[in-house]
Amino acid sequence: MSEIKLGDRVKDTITPFKGIVIGITKWINGCDRMTVQSEKLKDNVPQEPFSFDITQLKLVKPRKKPLKKKNTGGPHKPVSRVTKFKK
Repeated sequence: MSEIKLGDRVKDTITPFKGIVIGITKWINGCDRMTVQSEKLKDNVPQEPFSFDITQLKLVKPRKKPLKKKNTGGPHKPVSRVTKFKK
């Protein structure tokens, strides 16, 4: 894949767009893309993120701190339940 990782600062080599990688998608046809969020605000509002082919992006600055994994509410261990009731 690429040396670029989530949280890295990148620049598109075709347009002047710069930003932080906020997502990585792998497509069935082999076209891997990264979603980049601009750090600049437009009228004090964040701009829409854009997706680019990975090969089209250039690493500007790697993320200093590693990303911490957070519990996002995904699958959990099954909960045992009582199936027999006392009469």
